[in-house]
Amino acid sequence: MFDPFLEEETAALPFPLPLPLPGPEPETTPPRPPAARRVRPADAGAGPALPTTPAWLGWFARRLSPGEATLLFGPAEPVERLLELFYAGSAAAGGRLSLIEGANRFPAYRIAERGRAFGIAPETVLKRVRLARAFTAYQLVALVDGWAREIRRTRPTWLVGHELPALFYDDDLPEAEREPLLAHVAATLRTVAETSRRPLLLTGAGGFGRFPGLRAHGPRCFDLWRVAAAPHRLVVDGYRDGGRLTLVTRRPGQLGLEAFDAPGAREEVIAWDARCRPTGRRSRSG
Repeated sequence: MFDPFLEEETAALPFPLPLPLPGPEPETTPPRPPAARRVRPADAGAGPALPTTPAWLGWFARRLSPGEATLLFGPAEPVERLLELFYAGSAAAGGRLSLIEGANRFPAYRIAERGRAFGIAPETVLKRVRLARAFTAYQLVALVDGWAREIRRTRPTWLVGHELPALFYDDDLPEAEREPLLAHVAATLRTVAETSRRPLLLTGAGGFGRFPGLRAHGPRCFDLWRVAAAPHRLVVDGYRDGGRLTLVTRRPGQLGLEAFDAPGAREEVIAWDARCRPTGRRSRSG
């Protein structure tokens, strides 16, 4: 059982977050890292440095490791909201993403608007997200098989695989093919991560149960994140060190108590139009 208060950070966003939608709880048991494998020296060059600003992007960068995978689990809605911030924040910090989209959900307009809020032109944001999307399970297998060549050509900062198992649950795919194909995808992801020496972020709303073969054949697991939504905020828990990041909506120019190093003010944000709270002290006129 991890302690979510070992480290807690709060960051403000210059735009509103949607209200959360109810959804099933995913499996969040951290995996046992597979045994180490040798990496071919010719492909083991270090990738570009990870952006560490703004501060909340640095929180993510500290929990990503070259050549290994970080797993992001949670309900689909908050996971995708967090990815929008991640894509736009990475682009604003000069990072470049290589993304394989398995669920055909890439909200380009919203990501561009997020980038605009961070002070970067929408076209620049989208240029720094290299997207490949599949519409069938077989297409996704082909994209993963060719990912290493794409990485050598474009040299991205980090890699993202969003909902890669989704297409393998289509009715058109024979059930007998699902597990062998996903095991092949998992093993190929491990090779891609190790040979490219790039951090790999894998997302899944259904946890490990929907990605058979990931534990046994997939990349080494560096960390596991779980994201949840609350009104006007996203909360991300990291299992490796018990860290917690809270992303909150804040009006332009508004400061929270944590900006003044107030003790115990881990998450509190007060709106400009909030009513005064009772303090237990009687007021005096004059």
